[in-house]
Amino acid sequence: MKIFTDSGSDLPKSFFDTEEVHLFPLRVLVKGVEYDDIVGITTDQVYAAIAEGEQLKTSQVSLEVFINAFEELAKSGEEGVYIAFSSELSGTCQTAILAKNQVLESYPDLKLEVIDTKCASYGQGLVVKEAVRLNKFGIEFNEAVEKLTAMANSMEHLFTVGDLNHLAKGGRVSKASAFMGGLLNIKPILNMDDGKLVPIEKTRGFKKAINRMTDIMKERGGDFTNKIVGISHSNDEELMHEVKVAIEEKIQPKSIETTTIGSVIGAHVGRGTVGIYFTNDK
Repeated sequence: MKIFTDSGSDLPKSFFDTEEVHLFPLRVLVKGVEYDDIVGITTDQVYAAIAEGEQLKTSQVSLEVFINAFEELAKSGEEGVYIAFSSELSGTCQTAILAKNQVLESYPDLKLEVIDTKCASYGQGLVVKEAVRLNKFGIEFNEAVEKLTAMANSMEHLFTVGDLNHLAKGGRVSKASAFMGGLLNIKPILNMDDGKLVPIEKTRGFKKAINRMTDIMKERGGDFTNKIVGISHSNDEELMHEVKVAIEEKIQPKSIETTTIGSVIGAHVGRGTVGIYFTNDK
């Protein structure tokens, strides 16, 4: 089974260097120059530009890139699965479906499943890593797709952000709310609802936000004894470590994996952001 994903998964370049996963990089525009996410620009460069006040712009994977990859898959006779960034946050998934349908016209035997994960960042990344694991165990294609779809459907995302102004620019909160939130040190807790990033609660200060997020983890995740928890952070190891310690003390999961939020999501959430990912008790 050939595995495809995009850079919305926030998996590091080292993952793609060592695992047989085909990466579709989204594009990021920094200071007038366009780069391929992950392979063409580092997270250090991305967050340095954000710190300088640069307005980063991102764009989806092109139709042509998808068509070329899917034609290669069709010619190989292999089965393939594309684990896609939420269709509610990017047009990339829909472009992939369009490409698949075009390739099917010439190659009717193409066997490709496009999974709209409705996930983002390491929520999507954990599904990709599970696909790699299933592939190594030789799980049959249809069963693997079923398992990955179920995992994506049960993936929880909890975020808090350092700067409400980034959410205001993206239309997630009003500019007035962002201004007042900054004055009062308000840290919103956000949740993925059917693939969309939605604020669910407000707290005062980062520590209270993390405490509340770990409470929500307990409520939604049940027993974490055999669960992997993912953490993504906006190039802030200290922030990530604080969250990791809080989760270890309160939740005691099987393991915790961490990654840096890449340019696609980082451009919209800014610095001081942390996300937590886990499967719910469904």
